[in-house]
Amino acid sequence: MVQHVAHEGPDLIADLAQERRMQIDLRRPSLGDPLPDPDECGNTIALVLGGPMGANDHLQPGMDWLQRELDWLTCWHQRQKPVLGICLGAQLLAMAAGGSVEQLQVGQPEQPLKEVGFGAIHWVVDPTREPLLQGLNPSETVLHWHGDRIRLPSDATLLGSSLHCKEQVFRIKRHAIGLQCHLEISGSALESWITADRSYVVNAMGADGPEQLNQDWKHLSAGLEKSGRKLFTNVFDQLQT
Repeated sequence: MVQHVAHEGPDLIADLAQERRMQIDLRRPSLGDPLPDPDECGNTIALVLGGPMGANDHLQPGMDWLQRELDWLTCWHQRQKPVLGICLGAQLLAMAAGGSVEQLQVGQPEQPLKEVGFGAIHWVVDPTREPLLQGLNPSETVLHWHGDRIRLPSDATLLGSSLHCKEQVFRIKRHAIGLQCHLEISGSALESWITADRSYVVNAMGADGPEQLNQDWKHLSAGLEKSGRKLFTNVFDQLQT
């Protein structure tokens, strides 16, 4: 598991992994942790989590660790080893596969948008014919927390979109899966996110944004966990085959 900041963890994904008696090996490349050799990992699933930095920050001074991570993920993907990317992790996965990441903009003329808060995504494929989406509704509520969008590589299959950002859920062949959105988060983690990124939330949602997120969580958390359990169970079923 590749983690970029302490407050963005695997949450529900870790719970499901433990239920399957899967071992979790935590790596923090920003703290100097080495990343595993793809040729020595068998069918290990790489989980690449989110973070407040942008995927394109690998070009910035002092971000050499992110460039090393992108190089590692490119090698991992080229060997068609199983990987799940969440938010920043999905962006890095897309870049590793030949796609790109750019600022999310909407409207005409285009204006930058931070997509933050609970909202719907809808599936752009028939969920009854896509193994990753079995048992899910035609649309699901997720947590959004980003200001960039992914331009998918040519061999990616788009699975889910939101109103403001087309590239929300995708897969590349059967070994690589990316989610720009969040279905893994827990209530305690959400509180940590709000504390760490409060100015980002206020900038995106207004002064009452943090309170709105907490109120929405009270009403939506049970459904979010149910949907997340189903989706990530499907992900594990596919990536472990």
